Amino acid sequence: MNGVTITREAGIGGRSLERLYQEHGPRALRVAFLMTGDERLAEDLVQDAFVRIAGSFRHLRSTDAFGAYLNRTVINLAKDSFRRNVVEGRYLKAEAQRAEPMAAPDLGRRDEIVEALRELPHRQRAAVVLRYLEDMSEQGVADQLGCSLSAAKSLVARGMETLRAHMEVTTDD
Repeated sequence: MNGVTITREAGIGGRSLERLYQEHGPRALRVAFLMTGDERLAEDLVQDAFVRIAGSFRHLRSTDAFGAYLNRTVINLAKDSFRRNVVEGRYLKAEAQRAEPMAAPDLGRRDEIVEALRELPHRQRAAVVLRYLEDMSEQGVADQLGCSLSAAKSLVARGMETLRAHMEVTTDD
């Protein structure tokens, strides 16, 4: 087996992992909590840090270095967590700004709209679906369909014109 096997009795300088955790865990937990302000996240960070450095025990020359190494790992994990949260927050904020409130769909006309879409020529249908249902820009539609911007605009316009005509005819019936 190539991996390092770690047992409760394994450790450094004659100290078991359990003993090292008891000695250094509370301090590392305080550091993690002060870094994050979240008790559960702090516990997770300490646990992750301890697991990460558990495989490095054989490289540590002194038990005195363990506490500093554990704290440094906790700080790095907290920084990574903070970065991840910032990126996620920016993404969610951008998505929320981009998303427009949608009106409740008229489910009674859904089948009618789907049927009207099916009657469109393939490229017009693709252009309308990409533009309005996938909320792509006109340039995005052109890129997806492999055509020029003006061709994409034309496909969307003709498709929508046909759909409107179809919907007017069915409402007049």
